[in-house]
Amino acid sequence: MIDRATVDRILEAAQIVDVVSDFVTLRKAGVNYKGLCPFHDDRTPSFVVSPSKGLCKCFACGKGGNAVHFIMEHEQLSYPDALRYLARKYNIEIKERELSDEEKQAQNERESMFVVNEWANHFFQEQLSNTVDGRAIGMAYFRSRGFRDDIIKKFQLGYSPSQKDALAREAKARGYKPEFLLSTGLCLQRDNGQLVDRFHGRVIFPVHTLSGKVVAFGGRVLDAATKGVSVKYQNSPESAIYSKKKELYGLYLGKQAIVRQDLCFLVEGYTDVISMHQMGVENVVSSSGTALTTEQIRMIHRFTENITVLYDGDAAGIKASERGIDMLLAEGMNVKLLLLPDGDDPDSFARKHNATEYQAYLKEHQVDFIKYKTDLLLHEAQGDPIKLSRLISSIVHTISVIPDEITRSVYTRETAGMLNMEERLLVAAIAKETAKAKEERQKQRDNERNRKATQAAPAAPADGTPPDAPLPGTADASAEGGMPGPPPPPPEEIPAGEAPEAPSLPDYLPAKGAEEMLFYQKELLLVQVIIRHGEKTVCYAEGEQGEDVPVSAAEYIHYALLEDGLLFRTPLHKRILQEAIEHVHDEGFCAERYFLNHPDAAVGSLAFELCDDKYQLSKYHSKQQKITTDEERLAELVPHLISDFKLAVVDEELQQILLKLRRPDILSDKEEYMEIMKRYKEMKDIERTLARERGDRVIT
Repeated sequence: MIDRATVDRILEAAQIVDVVSDFVTLRKAGVNYKGLCPFHDDRTPSFVVSPSKGLCKCFACGKGGNAVHFIMEHEQLSYPDALRYLARKYNIEIKERELSDEEKQAQNERESMFVVNEWANHFFQEQLSNTVDGRAIGMAYFRSRGFRDDIIKKFQLGYSPSQKDALAREAKARGYKPEFLLSTGLCLQRDNGQLVDRFHGRVIFPVHTLSGKVVAFGGRVLDAATKGVSVKYQNSPESAIYSKKKELYGLYLGKQAIVRQDLCFLVEGYTDVISMHQMGVENVVSSSGTALTTEQIRMIHRFTENITVLYDGDAAGIKASERGIDMLLAEGMNVKLLLLPDGDDPDSFARKHNATEYQAYLKEHQVDFIKYKTDLLLHEAQGDPIKLSRLISSIVHTISVIPDEITRSVYTRETAGMLNMEERLLVAAIAKETAKAKEERQKQRDNERNRKATQAAPAAPADGTPPDAPLPGTADASAEGGMPGPPPPPPEEIPAGEAPEAPSLPDYLPAKGAEEMLFYQKELLLVQVIIRHGEKTVCYAEGEQGEDVPVSAAEYIHYALLEDGLLFRTPLHKRILQEAIEHVHDEGFCAERYFLNHPDAAVGSLAFELCDDKYQLSKYHSKQQKITTDEERLAELVPHLISDFKLAVVDEELQQILLKLRRPDILSDKEEYMEIMKRYKEMKDIERTLARERGDRVIT
C-alpha cells in the first residue's frame, strides 16, 4: 500500500509533458502541446497535453487524464503500479508493507509474467558475464560479431546455459511458479511433466516494451551449432503480455533519437539494430524478422512520419518487401529506401566501416521508394509490353494507397513523366484503384456487421436481471495507493424523512441518448461547479447552537436536488457528487485537485474537460466593466443553475406526457387519460413555481 504523502509527491513530480513525451512526439500549440494519439489510429494530431493543468486528452477518442491515467492506459497497469512506474522515473522512494499471502495470490497474471521475465533477463545476463561457459561461449560469440562491452550491456544481452533445465531449476529454487515459466514461454513441458528451457544453449536478445519492460526474448543458436539448422532464432511465443505484431525491437532505446532526428531507420534483425547503435545511429528499429504490421507502423508514426527502409542490394528482396512498404505509405509515412552493397546487411556493413563512413553512407544513399521502384521495374520491363503493363499496374497500386491527396498528385505527375505517358491516364487508373479499395473496405465492414448481427444476444437470467448487471453484494474493487476507490452508487430512493410531500420530479429519464437533451447539459453545468468549486462556501445555515455553518457548493447542490426528489441521471455525475459530499469536510480537500487526480480515468478525463478555461461557466461584467469570476458569485450562480436544471427536467417530462396523450390507446382509456392529465397539471404547477423562483415572467 502506498501512503497518501508519497502519492502526492509522485503526482507533484510527474510532469505531464515529460511523461507523455516518452511515448508521443509533442509539438507546441499555443499554451498546450499536440501529438498523434497513442490510443487509436490517429493521422492528424488530436492528442492535447496541457502543462498548466497537468492533464492530457484525445479529442477524437476521449482517452486521457493525468500522468498516472496516461501510464495506466498506455502500459496497461493498475493504478498503484502506474504510481510505482512514475516513482522509478523520478527517483522517488516508496516504502510499502509486505504483501500478505492473499494479496500475492491476487496479483494478476500479467504482473507475475513481467516479474518472471525481469528475473530471467537478469539470469541470462549473469550467465553471460559471470560464468565460465558464458564468457567462453556467449561473450566470445558477441565479440566475434564486433560488439563492444558497453553495447552488450546497453542491450542487456545474455546467455542461456547448454544444460536443458538450468533456468527452470534456478527459477523453481527461487520460488517462481512453473505456470508462469510456461505462460511466458521461458520453459516447455515434456510429457512426463519435466520443465526444459526454451532457449538453452543460445545467446539471448531481450525485447522491451516502449517503457522498458522485458516482454519477450529472442535466442540465437551459436555459429558452431547452426549446421543443419534451418531456423537460427527462437522467439518467445505469443502470450498475455506479448504480441509480436505490436512490438518493435530497439524502439525503447531509440525513441528519443527518432524524435531528435525526425527519422526512423527500419531494419530486419536484432544484430542490425545493435550494430547501427555501435556506429552511432540510434534512431533504428527492427520488426524482428517478421512481416511489418499496421500496429508497428502506427507505433513508429507516433514519433516521426519519416522512415527509411534498409535492405541489401538484392532486387528480389526489395520486391518481397513491397507489401510492407505499401502499408507504410497507406499510413501516411514518407518512405525512402537505402540500398547497401550486394551481399551486405546493416550488421555486416557496419563491421567493414567506421562510424563516420557508416553515417555518411546512410545520409548520401537514401532514395525515394516510388521513384526507385519505377526505375527498377522500367529496367526489367524494357522492350516487353506485357511486363510494362504489369509495371504500371504495380506503380498505380502503390500510389493509390497514399492517403494524402496532394502527395498522391505529386507522385502521379512525376511518375507519368518517368513512364512517358499521359498524366490523365495515370490519374484515371489510380482513381479506379482507389475506388476498388474503398469498395473492398466497405464490403469487409458489411461482412463484419452481418457477422455481429447474427450472433445471439446474451440471454437474460430467469429473474429478469440485465445480463451486465453486477451480482448482488458485489462492488468494484477499491483502488490501492492511498486514493479512494469508487464508492457504491447512491440509492435511487430518497432517504426517509427527506422526501417532499408534493409530487416528486421524474426519475424515468433515459440513460441512452440523454446527452442530446437539455436537462443533460444543465446537469453537466452543475457537475462542473462541483468539480471546480465543490468545497467553496455558497452560503451559511443556522447550526444547532444558532451559529453560522458554512454550506459548500457540493452540499448546496445535493440538498437542493433532494428537496424535489431529484438525482443526477448520469451514473458518472452521481458518483462525482457522492464523492464530493463524502470528502468535502476532509482537511485540505480541494475538489478540482481531487477529481483531476482521480484513479478512475473516466472521472479524471471529465474533470480535465470541465476545468479547461474554454468551458468557463459564465462571464459577468459589472457596471464598471470589471469581470467577476464564477467563484466570486457562487451564491448567485449555483441557485440559478439548479433552477435551470429542474426546469429542464420538468420540460422533458411535459414533452413526454404530451406524446403519450396522442396515443390512441390512451385516448380510448378515459381513466388512464385523466391520470395522465392530472400528472400534466402537477408538472405545470411545478414549472410555474420554479419559474417564479427564477424571477421569470409566468403566463397563466
